[in-house]
Amino acid sequence: MIEIGIDPVLLTLGSLTLSWHGIASFVGVSLAVYLVGRWAPRYGIPADTAYGAATWGIIGGILGARLVFVLDDLGYYIDNPEQALFIWRGGLAIWGGFLGGFVGAWIYMRVNKLEWRTLADVTAPTLVLALMVGRIGDIINGEHFGEFTGKTWGAIYTHPATQSLYIGNGMDPTLPTHPGVIYEFIWLTVVFSILWWVLKDRIRPAGMLFASFLALYAFGRFFILFFHAYRNWIGDLNEAQLICLGVLVVTVPILAFKATILPRSRGTGSNVAARRKT
Repeated sequence: MIEIGIDPVLLTLGSLTLSWHGIASFVGVSLAVYLVGRWAPRYGIPADTAYGAATWGIIGGILGARLVFVLDDLGYYIDNPEQALFIWRGGLAIWGGFLGGFVGAWIYMRVNKLEWRTLADVTAPTLVLALMVGRIGDIINGEHFGEFTGKTWGAIYTHPATQSLYIGNGMDPTLPTHPGVIYEFIWLTVVFSILWWVLKDRIRPAGMLFASFLALYAFGRFFILFFHAYRNWIGDLNEAQLICLGVLVVTVPILAFKATILPRSRGTGSNVAARRKT
């Protein structure tokens, strides 16, 4: 069994609590913004433009992630509307963050009359890295409850603070559960490898690398979520799985009918030059 006994709270300053999830998310987003600023000029996009879009994307991502989280438990927030604003207490939905971040960055690019698809492609691998860093915090915190399992790699959280989360959700903290977040971290490693080593600078037209990221992430996450103890919405499917299916319904046809992959023989340099003209 995998035993995780790290305190989910990294630091407490008065009424301010800093969790491993919070710091990992901050580091992940900061890493993504830094890399986008470094890589964008290689594709003819000024770093200032990339940082401007990233700023709007972060704002939109936070708003979108919180909005979807609140909608998922709307009854509680109708009774406690002020709680909807307390983002620092946790509660962000990843797909809401993607959608809000995309809309925010897209608005920035459209307002400034800039082409957004190439920047979306530059952003795709950085988002995977940001997710991987963020999931490290989730692994430590143990907030994403897994289904019980007898497998040798089942996870048990031994810190009292994490165990209290399990008890509060009607689960026995002494029983091993599927480490679904670890499964997702492994899948994200696969997704990054495909984007970086197989598709980057080869898939056309602009925007298809970002679409590939969404499709690959949704595909893997859909199946991994069966190992999580989430509330089902329709049959055996939870909210996040339904969103994954929606993402696949949109992205797979786009990739099937629009995307082409250049042969490797053309070389990285010519591929980058071609992408700038796309």
